[in-house]
Amino acid sequence: MDKADVLERIRSVGLVPVIRAQSPDEAAQAADAIQAGGVTVLEITMTVPGAVEVIREVAGRGGDAVVGAGTVLDPDAARECMDAGARFIVSPSLNLDTIALCNEAGVAVLPGALTPTEVVTAWRAGADMVKVFPAGAVGGPSYIKALKAPLPQIDLVPTGGVNLKTAGDFIRNGASALGVGADLVDVTALRRGEAATITERAREYVRVVREARAPA
Repeated sequence: MDKADVLERIRSVGLVPVIRAQSPDEAAQAADAIQAGGVTVLEITMTVPGAVEVIREVAGRGGDAVVGAGTVLDPDAARECMDAGARFIVSPSLNLDTIALCNEAGVAVLPGALTPTEVVTAWRAGADMVKVFPAGAVGGPSYIKALKAPLPQIDLVPTGGVNLKTAGDFIRNGASALGVGADLVDVTALRRGEAATITERAREYVRVVREARAPA
């Protein structure tokens, strides 16, 4: 799957579940539960113990999941993740060298930015989509709407403050996809043996995104 296909999948699904977990096993279980709910995009963060090997395992299973790496702070980490099979790289911050590396490797990159200047800087440096983080702390959906007015050409992926109550508004206000953390990836449910809770929540997010995109 090339970069264009990866980006099309992210836009089509409209969701980038952010998997943070305390063990490799938890992360892999969360990935399985999310996929069972119909979400075929997975972001495994570098805060997961043994994250690179988790990426390698989940990406190596085959199937139609597109596996990416999150909380990637520098080019060295990005290279490790790409070598393990990550098809997109996400960061909470803006590192121009990481963008350059991903562009050279033909791997989709979603750097983090917050202000209009940072968003444009990321886009001009070659970002495929821009993760707006922490979106919830600066106005949520209304902030995305404000950014999109002068910057309609930039794909924005708000993260932080995204939940089932706000997801539809983020989409209607111009988000190309949503970065969703603990509201979807509930690792405490996994520890209770309730992976089905995550699967059902994933289905709900798919429904909310679909309804938000439907013509009025």
